[in-house]
Amino acid sequence: MSKSDVWETGLLDLLFKNTDFTGVGDAGGLLGSAAGGSLYFSLHTSDPGEAGDQESNEIAYTSYDRVAVARGAGFTVTNDSVSPAAAVTFPAGTGGGPTTATHFGVGTASSGAGKLLYSGTVEPNIVCGDGVTPELTTSTAITEG
Repeated sequence: MSKSDVWETGLLDLLFKNTDFTGVGDAGGLLGSAAGGSLYFSLHTSDPGEAGDQESNEIAYTSYDRVAVARGAGFTVTNDSVSPAAAVTFPAGTGGGPTTATHFGVGTASSGAGKLLYSGTVEPNIVCGDGVTPELTTSTAITEG
């Protein structure tokens, strides 16, 4: 069984854009947060998996840190797909590596295990380390369905 297009788009709008999903549940629907907050992009050396968290296979190079993207204007939702509205630029490596980022994640925490909400493949893979500034482009997409 699959989700309807309406459900896929409504879910992505709620989670990434903090937009109310009307007509679900009570009269108000599923409501966005009072303050949108951020979601955090991470890089991984292999697939963190469905049972993983934000630290699962997370990349390690000197100066690496997760990148916060604001819920709302920070994302673009089109039908059943969501992408960052601008490039997601990670800190430049100041040592370590080379280590290859093969996957990215989107989760709830700026550090630590956190809840991993989505993950996907980095295409093309990014070799990270000293002097490299990894970046995910606006064509990096998460698709429901």
